[in-house]
Amino acid sequence: MNEIKFYGRGGQGVVTASQMLGYGFFKAGMYPQCYSLFGGERRGAPVVSFLRVDTEKIYLKCDIKHPNEMIFVDESLINPEDIKSLMAPGGRILVSANRSAEELAFLNEYQLGIINARQIAESLGLGHIINTTILGAYCRFTGHISMDHLEAAIREMVPAKIEANLEAARQGYDKLKTYEAKEKA
Repeated sequence: MNEIKFYGRGGQGVVTASQMLGYGFFKAGMYPQCYSLFGGERRGAPVVSFLRVDTEKIYLKCDIKHPNEMIFVDESLINPEDIKSLMAPGGRILVSANRSAEELAFLNEYQLGIINARQIAESLGLGHIINTTILGAYCRFTGHISMDHLEAAIREMVPAKIEANLEAARQGYDKLKTYEAKEKA
């Protein structure tokens, strides 16, 4: 079973991203389970969303305590202590950031994917809604889901600017930078 935790801020499309990725997994013949946690629905407030995926039906109905993968739609929500307490070294962390791997060296125990999703989304007229960009990067980063399945989910779930969102996902896939985990000395 793969357990994914999404971090972002209200208005960035974090909840929709987890639902869209779950739907993509469903289209690939898998069993997704998705839920979110957030306070008052306010633009800019922290939002956490969870996605559990397996090849068999999921009967587990509890919080995801130790995700295999983390997706940070907003890099300001990265807390190294939280990450170390929740995820084993070698896990995957995907970050939307305009920073280098050296600037994120505190994450070097993990497989790291970096994508400047905001720049891509803004260049395509999507503003701060970067969810499809980061999901395209996720497809390449993990290999768990094909772009065909993600694109099918985008076509069905995105209410507007469908072509721009499809292109954002493709550019996210193409422009992702990945770094292998480094063992502690």
